[in-house]
Amino acid sequence: MSGPRRVVVLGGGPDAEREVSLNSSQGVYDGLMKSGEYDVERIVVDRPSVADLRAMKADVIVPVLHGPFGEGGPLQDRLEEAGVAYVGCGPVAARLAMDKLATKAAAWRLGIPTAPAVVFNVNDDVSPLGIPVVVKPVHEGSSVGVHLCKTKEKWTAARAAAAKDMIAHPGRVYMLESLVDASELTVGVYDPQGDARALPPIHIQPATEFYDYEAKYLRDDTKYTVDPPLPAGVKEAISSRAIKLVKDLGVRHLCRVDFLLDKSGGAWMLEVNTMPGFTSHSLYPKAAAHAGTPLPDLVSALVEMAWRDRRS
Repeated sequence: MSGPRRVVVLGGGPDAEREVSLNSSQGVYDGLMKSGEYDVERIVVDRPSVADLRAMKADVIVPVLHGPFGEGGPLQDRLEEAGVAYVGCGPVAARLAMDKLATKAAAWRLGIPTAPAVVFNVNDDVSPLGIPVVVKPVHEGSSVGVHLCKTKEKWTAARAAAAKDMIAHPGRVYMLESLVDASELTVGVYDPQGDARALPPIHIQPATEFYDYEAKYLRDDTKYTVDPPLPAGVKEAISSRAIKLVKDLGVRHLCRVDFLLDKSGGAWMLEVNTMPGFTSHSLYPKAAAHAGTPLPDLVSALVEMAWRDRRS
């Protein structure tokens, strides 16, 4: 059977990370155009219906949407119903990986260290995990809504902000996570359910205290070190843990697993991102390029994986 010809790249979506998605989808589109292998169209969407997806007449859809709708299962449900091949997780794995508490539960079950965490209760005047603590949404990415609380005053402000956000967005859930004194490392995983391999880790050093949305996408003073020198065994440990976790979750094609590296060399799983960014600041394509796979080859390989795994 011949391979895919028409590829549609989706960007946008209804979530807080819409602007990131627009930039990421442009990056994927540009990479596919440079590959010269496909008839490519980029379409900006909000909440595309099953009929909308079918009307695109795509052999493969690359849904470069970030956030609960685009990464967390609803879009994947519609792609499945539309019967089109697509890059990324199926609905079940998407829901598991988008849920930070469910991902932590999987890590605990597999023996992968991760910081203690509990569901945020707006009625708790005192943090049940003590201070310092991190307050963040369970189902958001790109550090949207994340608060670092190192003082009681910061805790009080974060508690109020989270409560206000939950009132404005019924159904939104927040969590508390013990703050680990650590730097951040990220590991991309390529083709988790196939010939899985970990990409070189990247060490992240923001100029500010916290690697927040601004540091990720708007500032140019964050330092990224690809394949940095690490304590003995750390690279092997985080690579094997990343692959083990995402295989268990059922993540496919691509993902990025974030870790915290403490001062003693201990690595703590932070979260899983099933549709990493493809902006000029994004880490997954940086790591792939360092490993010898430039962006046009990377995005073409993802399209071919989706075609390989399509429903018969």
